[in-house]
Amino acid sequence: MNKIKYLSIATLVLLGCYGSANAQTPNDAIMMEGKQACVLFEYNYGTFYKYWEGSDLRENQTIATVYRNTVMPMAAIGIVDRLNFYIGVPYIKTKSSDPNGGQFAGAKGFQDLTVALKYQILNRESESGTFSLLAGVGFSTPISNYLPDYMPYSLGLGAPELSYRAIAQYEMKNGIYFCGGAAYLWRGYAKAEREYYYNDGSYYTPWMDVPNAITADFSLGTWLLEKSLRVELNYLGSKSTSGDDIRAYNAPQPTNDIEMDRIGIFAHYYFPNIKGLGIAAYHNQVINGKNTARIRTTGIGVTYFFNYLKNKSQ
Repeated sequence: MNKIKYLSIATLVLLGCYGSANAQTPNDAIMMEGKQACVLFEYNYGTFYKYWEGSDLRENQTIATVYRNTVMPMAAIGIVDRLNFYIGVPYIKTKSSDPNGGQFAGAKGFQDLTVALKYQILNRESESGTFSLLAGVGFSTPISNYLPDYMPYSLGLGAPELSYRAIAQYEMKNGIYFCGGAAYLWRGYAKAEREYYYNDGSYYTPWMDVPNAITADFSLGTWLLEKSLRVELNYLGSKSTSGDDIRAYNAPQPTNDIEMDRIGIFAHYYFPNIKGLGIAAYHNQVINGKNTARIRTTGIGVTYFFNYLKNKSQ
Protein backbone atom coordinates (compact mmCIF):
# COMPACT_ATOMS: atom_id res chain seq x y z
CA MET A 1 0.00 0.00 0.00
CA ASN A 2 1.07 3.63 -0.37
CA LYS A 3 2.46 5.54 2.54
CA ILE A 4 3.55 9.17 2.50
CA LYS A 5 7.05 10.59 2.58
CA TYR A 6 7.25 13.43 5.08
CA LEU A 7 10.17 15.83 5.04
CA SER A 8 10.73 16.78 8.66
CA ILE A 9 9.56 20.37 8.79
CA ALA A 10 10.91 20.71 12.30
CA THR A 11 14.51 20.49 10.99
CA LEU A 12 13.90 23.19 8.36
CA VAL A 13 11.68 25.69 10.21
CA LEU A 14 12.32 27.03 13.76
CA LEU A 15 9.92 29.60 15.15
CA GLY A 16 11.71 32.84 16.06
CA CYS A 17 12.42 34.49 19.40
CA TYR A 18 11.74 38.16 18.68
CA GLY A 19 12.08 39.99 21.97
CA SER A 20 11.69 43.66 22.74
CA ALA A 21 15.40 44.14 22.10
CA ASN A 22 17.06 41.60 19.80
CA ALA A 23 16.38 37.92 19.28
CA GLN A 24 16.47 35.49 16.38
CA THR A 25 16.65 32.01 14.81
CA PRO A 26 19.49 30.29 12.91
CA ASN A 27 17.98 31.25 9.53
CA ASP A 28 17.17 34.96 9.90
CA ALA A 29 19.28 38.12 10.07
CA ILE A 30 18.49 39.25 13.63
CA MET A 31 21.33 39.14 16.14
CA MET A 32 21.31 39.34 19.90
CA GLU A 33 24.06 41.09 21.78
CA GLY A 34 26.39 39.22 24.08
CA LYS A 35 24.96 38.19 27.47
CA GLN A 36 21.41 38.12 26.07
CA ALA A 37 19.21 35.05 25.69
CA CYS A 38 15.76 34.11 24.43
CA VAL A 39 13.80 30.96 25.24
CA LEU A 40 10.93 29.60 23.19
CA PHE A 41 8.18 27.09 23.83
CA GLU A 42 6.29 26.26 20.62
CA TYR A 43 3.43 23.98 19.64
CA ASN A 44 2.50 23.24 16.02
CA TYR A 45 -0.12 21.09 14.35
CA GLY A 46 0.25 19.67 10.83
CA THR A 47 -2.14 17.65 8.65
CA PHE A 48 -2.12 16.14 5.17
CA TYR A 49 -3.99 13.55 3.11
CA LYS A 50 -2.40 14.11 -0.31
CA TYR A 51 1.22 13.46 -1.33
CA TRP A 52 3.43 13.43 -4.38
CA GLU A 53 4.53 9.98 -5.58
CA GLY A 54 7.38 11.16 -7.73
CA SER A 55 5.76 14.17 -9.42
CA ASP A 56 2.20 12.78 -9.30
CA LEU A 57 -0.13 14.18 -6.64
CA ARG A 58 -2.11 11.33 -5.08
CA GLU A 59 -4.42 10.54 -2.19
CA ASN A 60 -3.90 7.72 0.29
CA GLN A 61 -7.37 6.40 1.05
CA THR A 62 -6.00 3.64 3.31
CA ILE A 63 -4.69 5.88 6.07
CA ALA A 64 -6.70 9.03 5.18
CA THR A 65 -5.54 12.19 7.00
CA VAL A 66 -2.23 12.13 8.85
CA TYR A 67 -1.80 14.32 11.93
CA ARG A 68 1.54 15.54 13.25
CA ASN A 69 1.80 17.35 16.61
CA THR A 70 5.08 18.94 17.68
CA VAL A 71 6.21 20.58 20.92
CA MET A 72 9.47 22.49 20.56
CA PRO A 73 11.55 23.99 23.38
CA MET A 74 14.42 26.12 22.09
CA ALA A 75 17.01 28.58 23.39
CA ALA A 76 19.01 31.27 21.59
CA ILE A 77 22.05 32.69 23.38
CA GLY A 78 24.22 35.70 22.55
CA ILE A 79 27.78 34.54 23.30
CA VAL A 80 29.33 37.80 22.11
CA ASP A 81 27.85 40.65 20.08
CA ARG A 82 28.42 39.02 16.68
CA LEU A 83 28.11 35.35 17.61
CA ASN A 84 24.90 33.53 18.65
CA PHE A 85 24.31 29.93 19.74
CA TYR A 86 21.09 27.88 19.44
CA ILE A 87 19.84 24.62 20.89
CA GLY A 88 16.48 22.87 20.52
CA VAL A 89 14.83 19.46 20.46
CA PRO A 90 11.23 18.72 19.33
CA TYR A 91 8.86 16.16 20.82
CA ILE A 92 6.58 14.76 18.09
CA LYS A 93 3.43 12.64 18.04
CA THR A 94 1.90 11.26 14.82
CA LYS A 95 -1.34 9.43 14.01
CA SER A 96 -3.90 9.07 11.20
CA SER A 97 -7.67 8.90 10.73
CA ASP A 98 -7.56 5.39 9.23
CA PRO A 99 -11.08 4.53 8.03
CA ASN A 100 -10.30 0.79 7.98
CA GLY A 101 -9.97 0.23 11.70
CA GLY A 102 -6.58 1.70 12.58
CA GLN A 103 -4.16 -0.98 11.36
CA PHE A 104 -1.25 1.48 11.66
CA ALA A 105 -0.12 2.90 14.97
CA GLY A 106 1.37 6.35 15.10
CA ALA A 107 4.67 7.22 16.74
CA LYS A 108 5.79 9.59 19.47
CA GLY A 109 9.01 10.68 21.11
CA PHE A 110 11.88 13.13 20.92
CA GLN A 111 13.21 13.64 17.41
CA ASP A 112 16.61 15.29 16.74
CA LEU A 113 18.79 17.49 18.93
CA THR A 114 19.81 20.58 16.94
CA VAL A 115 22.64 22.98 17.78
CA ALA A 116 23.76 25.92 15.63
CA LEU A 117 26.04 28.94 15.51
CA LYS A 118 25.41 32.17 13.58
CA TYR A 119 27.98 34.90 12.95
CA GLN A 120 27.34 38.44 11.70
CA ILE A 121 29.92 39.24 9.03
CA LEU A 122 28.65 42.69 8.08
CA ASN A 123 26.12 45.19 9.43
CA ARG A 124 26.31 48.43 7.42
CA GLU A 125 23.89 51.31 7.99
CA SER A 126 23.14 54.01 5.42
CA GLU A 127 20.70 56.90 5.15
CA SER A 128 18.05 54.64 3.60
CA GLY A 129 18.47 51.47 5.64
CA THR A 130 20.72 48.71 6.98
CA PHE A 131 22.34 45.84 5.09
CA SER A 132 23.35 42.69 6.99
CA LEU A 133 25.35 39.65 5.90
CA LEU A 134 25.58 36.53 8.08
CA ALA A 135 26.83 32.94 8.00
CA GLY A 136 25.87 29.95 10.09
CA VAL A 137 26.62 26.30 10.73
CA GLY A 138 24.38 23.74 12.43
CA PHE A 139 24.33 20.09 13.43
CA SER A 140 21.47 17.74 14.32
CA THR A 141 21.32 14.08 15.31
CA PRO A 142 18.57 11.71 16.52
CA ILE A 143 18.33 11.40 20.30
CA SER A 144 15.74 8.60 20.40
CA ASN A 145 15.53 5.20 18.73
CA TYR A 146 12.73 6.05 16.28
CA LEU A 147 12.25 4.21 12.99
CA PRO A 148 13.19 6.49 10.06
CA ASP A 149 11.52 4.33 7.38
CA TYR A 150 8.13 4.07 9.16
CA MET A 151 6.47 6.55 6.84
CA PRO A 152 4.38 8.65 7.16
CA TYR A 153 4.52 8.29 10.95
CA SER A 154 8.28 8.47 11.40
CA LEU A 155 9.47 11.28 13.64
CA GLY A 156 12.27 12.27 11.23
CA LEU A 157 14.85 11.14 8.69
CA GLY A 158 16.95 9.34 11.33
CA ALA A 159 20.31 10.61 10.06
CA PRO A 160 22.85 13.15 11.31
CA GLU A 161 22.81 16.45 9.44
CA LEU A 162 25.41 19.20 9.05
CA SER A 163 24.20 22.50 7.59
CA TYR A 164 26.01 25.51 6.13
CA ARG A 165 23.99 28.69 5.68
CA ALA A 166 24.40 32.22 4.23
CA ILE A 167 21.91 35.03 4.93
CA ALA A 168 21.49 38.56 3.56
CA GLN A 169 18.96 41.18 4.65
CA TYR A 170 18.14 44.79 3.84
CA GLU A 171 15.90 46.69 6.28
CA MET A 172 14.63 50.15 5.35
CA LYS A 173 14.21 52.97 7.83
CA ASN A 174 10.41 52.56 7.76
CA GLY A 175 10.70 48.99 9.10
CA ILE A 176 10.11 47.07 5.84
CA TYR A 177 12.75 44.40 5.22
CA PHE A 178 13.77 41.86 2.58
CA CYS A 179 15.67 38.75 3.64
CA GLY A 180 17.08 35.81 1.70
CA GLY A 181 19.10 32.76 2.63
CA ALA A 182 20.56 29.59 1.18
CA ALA A 183 21.84 26.43 2.85
CA TYR A 184 23.56 23.18 2.02
CA LEU A 185 22.48 20.21 4.15
CA TRP A 186 24.89 17.27 4.36
CA ARG A 187 23.21 14.10 5.68
CA GLY A 188 24.62 10.79 6.82
CA TYR A 189 23.09 7.32 7.03
CA ALA A 190 19.82 6.20 8.64
CA LYS A 191 19.39 2.69 10.04
CA ALA A 192 16.16 0.95 8.97
CA GLU A 193 14.51 -2.03 10.65
CA ARG A 194 15.22 -4.36 7.71
CA GLU A 195 18.23 -5.95 6.04
CA TYR A 196 17.32 -5.15 2.43
CA TYR A 197 16.03 -2.17 0.49
CA TYR A 198 15.82 -1.03 -3.13
CA ASN A 199 17.24 2.29 -4.31
CA ASP A 200 17.63 2.03 -8.09
CA GLY A 201 19.31 -1.27 -7.25
CA SER A 202 19.39 -3.86 -4.45
CA TYR A 203 21.12 -3.10 -1.13
CA TYR A 204 21.56 -5.88 1.45
CA THR A 205 22.09 -3.64 4.46
CA PRO A 206 19.89 -1.75 6.97
CA TRP A 207 21.90 1.45 6.44
CA MET A 208 20.25 3.91 4.05
CA ASP A 209 22.20 6.75 2.47
CA VAL A 210 20.00 9.84 3.03
CA PRO A 211 20.40 12.37 0.18
CA ASN A 212 21.93 15.77 0.82
CA ALA A 213 19.80 18.83 0.08
CA ILE A 214 19.92 22.50 -0.91
CA THR A 215 17.43 24.99 0.52
CA ALA A 216 16.55 28.61 -0.28
CA ASP A 217 14.25 30.92 1.65
CA PHE A 218 12.97 34.46 1.10
CA SER A 219 10.87 36.74 3.26
CA LEU A 220 9.18 40.12 3.03
CA GLY A 221 8.20 41.67 6.34
CA THR A 222 7.71 44.82 8.35
CA TRP A 223 7.75 46.13 11.91
CA LEU A 224 4.54 47.82 13.11
CA LEU A 225 3.17 49.49 16.26
CA GLU A 226 6.48 51.07 17.20
CA LYS A 227 8.28 47.75 16.73
CA SER A 228 6.00 45.79 19.02
CA LEU A 229 4.54 43.77 16.11
CA ARG A 230 6.39 41.99 13.31
CA VAL A 231 4.56 40.41 10.35
CA GLU A 232 6.13 38.47 7.50
CA LEU A 233 5.35 36.58 4.29
CA ASN A 234 7.87 33.86 3.48
CA TYR A 235 8.85 31.16 1.02
CA LEU A 236 10.98 28.03 1.53
CA GLY A 237 12.25 25.76 -1.23
CA SER A 238 14.15 22.49 -0.74
CA LYS A 239 15.69 20.07 -3.24
CA SER A 240 17.62 16.85 -2.71
CA THR A 241 20.88 16.47 -4.61
CA SER A 242 20.21 12.76 -5.33
CA GLY A 243 17.79 9.98 -4.44
CA ASP A 244 15.03 7.84 -5.93
CA ASP A 245 11.26 8.21 -6.41
CA ILE A 246 8.59 6.53 -4.31
CA ARG A 247 7.69 3.42 -6.29
CA ALA A 248 4.04 2.72 -7.07
CA TYR A 249 2.29 0.79 -4.28
CA ASN A 250 5.46 0.79 -2.16
CA ALA A 251 6.33 2.62 1.01
CA PRO A 252 8.61 5.67 0.81
CA GLN A 253 11.99 5.62 2.52
CA PRO A 254 14.79 8.02 3.59
CA THR A 255 16.63 7.53 0.26
CA ASN A 256 13.90 9.32 -1.72
CA ASP A 257 14.58 12.43 -3.80
CA ILE A 258 12.56 15.16 -2.04
CA GLU A 259 11.59 18.55 -3.48
CA MET A 260 9.14 21.05 -2.06
CA ASP A 261 7.92 24.65 -2.29
CA ARG A 262 6.28 26.09 0.82
CA ILE A 263 4.71 29.49 1.51
CA GLY A 264 3.76 30.93 4.87
CA ILE A 265 2.81 33.84 7.07
CA PHE A 266 4.40 34.71 10.40
CA ALA A 267 3.59 37.26 13.13
CA HIS A 268 5.17 38.08 16.46
CA TYR A 269 3.93 40.48 19.14
CA TYR A 270 5.81 41.41 22.28
CA PHE A 271 4.09 43.06 25.20
CA PRO A 272 5.43 46.59 25.86
CA ASN A 273 4.31 46.48 29.50
CA ILE A 274 5.75 42.99 30.25
CA LYS A 275 9.47 43.17 29.64
CA GLY A 276 10.82 40.32 27.50
CA LEU A 277 7.54 38.45 26.96
CA GLY A 278 6.16 37.79 23.48
CA ILE A 279 3.76 35.58 21.56
CA ALA A 280 4.20 34.38 17.97
CA ALA A 281 2.09 32.48 15.44
CA TYR A 282 2.50 31.16 11.90
CA HIS A 283 0.82 29.12 9.17
CA ASN A 284 2.62 27.26 6.34
CA GLN A 285 1.41 25.31 3.31
CA VAL A 286 3.42 23.10 0.94
CA ILE A 287 2.11 24.03 -2.52
CA ASN A 288 4.32 21.93 -4.78
CA GLY A 289 6.61 18.97 -4.33
CA LYS A 290 8.14 15.66 -5.29
CA ASN A 291 8.09 12.56 -3.04
CA THR A 292 6.72 14.63 -0.16
CA ALA A 293 3.47 15.43 1.61
CA ARG A 294 1.15 18.32 0.79
CA ILE A 295 1.16 19.36 4.42
CA ARG A 296 -0.19 22.45 6.12
CA THR A 297 1.15 23.47 9.53
CA THR A 298 -0.10 25.97 12.09
CA GLY A 299 1.98 26.93 15.11
CA ILE A 300 1.97 29.18 18.16
CA GLY A 301 4.78 29.97 20.55
CA VAL A 302 5.67 31.93 23.67
CA THR A 303 9.03 33.69 23.84
CA TYR A 304 10.89 35.28 26.73
CA PHE A 305 13.93 37.50 26.31
CA PHE A 306 16.36 38.39 29.14
CA ASN A 307 19.94 39.30 30.01
CA TYR A 308 21.60 36.22 31.48
CA LEU A 309 24.63 38.17 32.75
CA LYS A 310 24.76 41.72 34.02
CA ASN A 311 27.56 44.11 33.21
CA LYS A 312 30.01 44.72 36.05
CA SER A 313 29.07 48.40 36.03
CA GLN A 314 25.40 47.56 36.81
